[in-house]
Amino acid sequence: MSTTPPDGPAHEAHDPDAPGAQDSPGDQDSLLGPADVRELAAALGVRPTKQRGQNFVIDANTVRRIVRTAGVRPQDVVVEVGPGLGSLTLGLLEAADRVTAIEIDDVLAGALPATVAARLPARADRFALVHSDAMQVAELPGPPPTALVANLPYNVAVPVLLHMLATFPSIERTLVMVQSEVADRLAAQPGNKVYGVPSVKANWYADVRRAGAIGRNVFWPAPNVDSGLVSLVRRDPPSTTASREEVFAAVDAAFAQRRKTLRAALSGWAGSAPAAEAALVAAGISPQARGEALTVEEFAAIAEHRPDRSAPVSRP
Repeated sequence: MSTTPPDGPAHEAHDPDAPGAQDSPGDQDSLLGPADVRELAAALGVRPTKQRGQNFVIDANTVRRIVRTAGVRPQDVVVEVGPGLGSLTLGLLEAADRVTAIEIDDVLAGALPATVAARLPARADRFALVHSDAMQVAELPGPPPTALVANLPYNVAVPVLLHMLATFPSIERTLVMVQSEVADRLAAQPGNKVYGVPSVKANWYADVRRAGAIGRNVFWPAPNVDSGLVSLVRRDPPSTTASREEVFAAVDAAFAQRRKTLRAALSGWAGSAPAAEAALVAAGISPQARGEALTVEEFAAIAEHRPDRSAPVSRP
């Protein structure tokens, strides 16, 4: 698996932030280690569930690596989705101005403020908890978030990521930890065999790249797959008269039948195969091309030429 090294200064032969490296005494007192995570979980009666994609980070060095790779600044207002027991939350609080965590689990949401107060009492007033499904969150307390950093639940990673980017345009930088194959899809470029709907939609909002790999042994319980870090830096969307929803509708239609030519795949979207061909030709796209070859800008051009622009459109 090919990965891009995380941003930051060149590492020396011994990287103190590398997973498994030893910190100096007291260096990670505020962060959670393996014993801390298990003790907290036992005290709360928490058993990580596959239904919610729960895998808790137990390595403090991995937490510091994520925070460093995310480029969290002292002035940042960070939003975190799925904080769990608080492993990453504490690391973010050490580096950012404020952290807002969104947690759906009743028990975890109830316990997290106390964990923050016990571990980082001097920063506890800079922490806010939103007890909700992230997909339902439309506003956050405090200043607008400038960064999203999260160990996203594997089963909802892409929908949550796209929802947060669409809902909070103030988010300038994002670093998410997701299943490795999801990371590959998000960062894929046109022509890549895993390039698809997540790739195109993520590129609407940001420049996307792989930012590193995370092994299984830093989680409890250890997942059956490896994880990857994905970096997204916000940029302006393509210049187009079509709305995001209209563009995404074309993307969804093109990849619903990805082995077909765009003339065939977009026939339902356009109303007929000839109408799809007309829209493609008007956009300067070969009707024989396939969706996996197109950039988000080219999908935007296609959406501009949909015969009936008032037809129902896709959700982000």
